[in-house]
Amino acid sequence: MNSFATPPPVPADSGAARGPLHGVRVIDLSRVLAGPFATMMMADLGADVIKVESPVGDDTRRWGPPWVAGESAYFTCTNRNKRAIVLDFKRERAREVVRRLIADADVVIENFRVGTMEKWGLGYEDVLRSLNPGLVYCSITGYGRTGPAAPLPGYDPIIEAVAGFMSINGEENGRPLKVGVAVIDILTGCQAAFAIVSALVHRERSGEGQRVDLSLFETSLSALANQASAYLMGGVIHPRLGNAHPHIVPTDTYETRTGPVMVCVGNDHQFKRLCHLLGATELPTDARFVSNPERVAHRHELGAILRELFAPLDGRAFAASADAAGVPVAPVLELDEVFEHPQVAARDMVIEFDHPTVGRMRQVGFPYKLERTPAQLRYPPPLFGQHTDEVLAEIGVAPDELEPAAPTP
Repeated sequence: MNSFATPPPVPADSGAARGPLHGVRVIDLSRVLAGPFATMMMADLGADVIKVESPVGDDTRRWGPPWVAGESAYFTCTNRNKRAIVLDFKRERAREVVRRLIADADVVIENFRVGTMEKWGLGYEDVLRSLNPGLVYCSITGYGRTGPAAPLPGYDPIIEAVAGFMSINGEENGRPLKVGVAVIDILTGCQAAFAIVSALVHRERSGEGQRVDLSLFETSLSALANQASAYLMGGVIHPRLGNAHPHIVPTDTYETRTGPVMVCVGNDHQFKRLCHLLGATELPTDARFVSNPERVAHRHELGAILRELFAPLDGRAFAASADAAGVPVAPVLELDEVFEHPQVAARDMVIEFDHPTVGRMRQVGFPYKLERTPAQLRYPPPLFGQHTDEVLAEIGVAPDELEPAAPTP
């Protein structure tokens, strides 16, 4: 087993304990994945994130299995380092509490349908901007706040379908497939965190807050990258190629007697070294395969040859030999193997900490390594409403001042 990193106690006055976003208060009204992923990134780097849930709670609290001690693994993956409160937005007093929270906040992030915040008297232009001129207000929607699709809800699989991801993902001549995680939600969360921090930099220089308008649809378009460029510049729509690459050959998975390996040969020198390792030194001089454009044009012929060469090999041993030779080849690992990879422990990419009901909890660690102000684990993923009294006391509201919550559906 790996020895998992346990975040050590850090003195409260330490710069490392504070993180680069220390002092930034974020009111997180978002649910599910894109918004919570963005706010977790900010919380990991020191922001004070207050997660506001309705009496029903974030949907992901009910998504599973697995649940451990009643806690959803899905919910915990995006909500560490946050404080959680419960407010019933159907009650005016609760909405007034939200306005008081926002009045002293730096950032608000929400992912309701267009018009919902305005309906609740919490719209940016008509209420919040005058209440807090320095506020950075981030809206995440399915399609953006304008345009004919603006009223539609946003769900990752739907956006993957309508914005191109599924059309390029799947086996050659096979059906379109979505990605195995909600990749557009996650990418949108990353875009949101980057845009919010950029807006905070602008505020530091100008004193001005602003609205940040993101959508899953536009994030998907931007993430099409070379596929979009191939169409926009050359009118080319590449077919689905499974694990192969439309522009770089050979890039694909090949079956071996010990399981599949992924090959990603990026230039002619790597191709020559790959062929040497395979004992096929004649291939780099074959006119069909002498350079990448020729290999792209003859991908099926080369693929058939490589499949035959790889089939009898020990894929794990071959991948190790390829690493030593500078050729990009890797075995396809299952998740249990992934988290036993020595690089995981070396880079502290699993952290372990105490949770109030689960006990010892393990999570994926921090992917960003900041030398001076590293990410820190300050709070485990919160229980439902765990910090309501604490946060309300900070703004001078007693819990009994709130109206009883409306019945949950």
